[in-house]
Amino acid sequence: MKNLWLTALLCLMVTFLSAQEVDEAYVKAHYQKIEQYIPMRDGTRLFTAIYIPKDTQQQSYPMLLCRTPYTVAPYGLDRSRPSLGSFPEMTKAGYIFVYQDVRGRWMSEGVYENVRPTRNKTNKLKIDESTDTYDTIDWLVKNVKNNNGKVGMYGTSYPGFYATAGLIGSHPALKAVAPQAPIADWFIGDDFHHGGALFLMDAFRFMYSFDAPRPQPITNADGPKSFQLASKDYYKFFLDHPTLSELKSKYLNHTVKFWSDLAKHSTRDSFWIDRSITEQLNAVKPAVMVVGGLFDAEDAYGAFETYKQIEKRNIKNNSILVAGPWFHGGWSRSKGDSFGDIRFGTNTSLHYQEQFELPFFEYYLKGKETFNPAEANVFLSGSNAWHQFKQWPPQEASPRSLFLAADGKLTTTAGQSKDASIRYSSDPNKPVPFQEGVITDRTREYMVADQRFVSNRPDVISFQTAPLEQDLTVVGPILADLYVAMTGTDADFIVKVIDVYPDTTTASSPRDEKTVMAGYQMMVRGEVLRGKFRNSFEHPEPFTPNTTTNVKVKLPDVAHTFKKGHRLMVQIQHTWFPLVDRNPNQFMDIYQAKAEDYIKNEHQLFFSKESPSRIEINVLP
Repeated sequence: MKNLWLTALLCLMVTFLSAQEVDEAYVKAHYQKIEQYIPMRDGTRLFTAIYIPKDTQQQSYPMLLCRTPYTVAPYGLDRSRPSLGSFPEMTKAGYIFVYQDVRGRWMSEGVYENVRPTRNKTNKLKIDESTDTYDTIDWLVKNVKNNNGKVGMYGTSYPGFYATAGLIGSHPALKAVAPQAPIADWFIGDDFHHGGALFLMDAFRFMYSFDAPRPQPITNADGPKSFQLASKDYYKFFLDHPTLSELKSKYLNHTVKFWSDLAKHSTRDSFWIDRSITEQLNAVKPAVMVVGGLFDAEDAYGAFETYKQIEKRNIKNNSILVAGPWFHGGWSRSKGDSFGDIRFGTNTSLHYQEQFELPFFEYYLKGKETFNPAEANVFLSGSNAWHQFKQWPPQEASPRSLFLAADGKLTTTAGQSKDASIRYSSDPNKPVPFQEGVITDRTREYMVADQRFVSNRPDVISFQTAPLEQDLTVVGPILADLYVAMTGTDADFIVKVIDVYPDTTTASSPRDEKTVMAGYQMMVRGEVLRGKFRNSFEHPEPFTPNTTTNVKVKLPDVAHTFKKGHRLMVQIQHTWFPLVDRNPNQFMDIYQAKAEDYIKNEHQLFFSKESPSRIEINVLP
């Protein structure tokens, strides 16, 4: 009976502890906070907040390091973070948590540089984010009490970039790294450029405050303020300020060095190549778990590219991929059971936390349990289920071409006519909006939003299959292989792949029961290519007017099932505003363009046997 009472009491205590809400009071009660300036090899000191468990019964703890440009606030020993790690259960799991302001940000010394170049034989840099990571870890394992000599790194978005940097010339104590939505390439596919085109709204609003000068170390309380638009209408604001040079002179002169760098480096020159960290991912030694959101508006490209480059450059590696139906950071910032109007039928974020992130660090840093995931662990939206693959993209997927036709159909058979084509106009002064209604913000939900609001515009050209007779599961990257001609010497090409719901659907929106899901056009993936970069991001080329030209638009990876009875639709357009800056439709340096340079373009899209425009997908059996 005594043993039963002890067992019951123990269970009650465990239940109480697991049910305890994680907040600042919990962190203060269970962790000792230390603030420390850690010296780097060049003498620069980086501000670091360290949270050490007060429970000394466990002999030692591993350390989890997050390096960030977004502040380690709150500052001061009397204040603590409301939780530690990526999600509350990590707070309770028994780690020493370390947060660091990266060089030149907030309370750290030094000069900040966006996506700081990695040292190589050409640039001969003495320090980079990899050396700062190495020096930080070296100090931690030698100076933090009660650590077990093992370190893990994690971080989402920009901190994901810094986690990736830790893999290069890694410290021997660094055993496990989880880059989450990491930046890979700021010219090709992440954040501020996609396909060489500037993501105008994101770049302007983010850099307005993020890149403001910091003459001396400051806390978040004294940080720069964000841009405030009185009218709230960003579509109108950016049309009223039609040139990039005007935006710079009127709104950014007081702040942004990086905006000037954008103008100086309008092609993928050494400035961007040196900042492409995935080109340096050689000799990777720690275990790696790359995490990405399939509906991430910022860094969907970065997660897949980071994983692919580690696999490509390291014959022997210990890396895996986890990708779910998440927005940016949704695996730790939401339940992951829905996004926008789309339901996923299960709590995908909790599954990730319990089955992947926590076990990953528990195994490699503590030697607990077992951790034996598949090489690629991917959630398929549409069919709404996790799948395990031996590689990514899956080897069992087979290529399939869907051909565009002049009658708006999308079929598996190429056209036979010699003259099949359609003609249409695109006017940058009347650009296609990227989301419905008054654009007061760049919502994250635009990544899956209903596209019916633009489907009747004459400058948005749509093609769709017949209702599918069976499920169609598309995985991996998508290629739009187009044959075009135009009157101008440049143009942007925006391609959207869309899941069209049948009129008989029983689907309902989780956020608004009045949303009409019958005929819903869910964007599965959209991407832009600035046409002058069709053959090279380093060496742009003009189009020869009225001459048939092949343009290949690469869309980032997808994992989606188009259900039986649904249709697969493709939309092609040439503006996506103000998400993407407008192309003047003339071959020129857009940063120097004047308002009068933005002219209408007459387009022709071909479907002939000789010029068969098509979409290339990979389909699971």
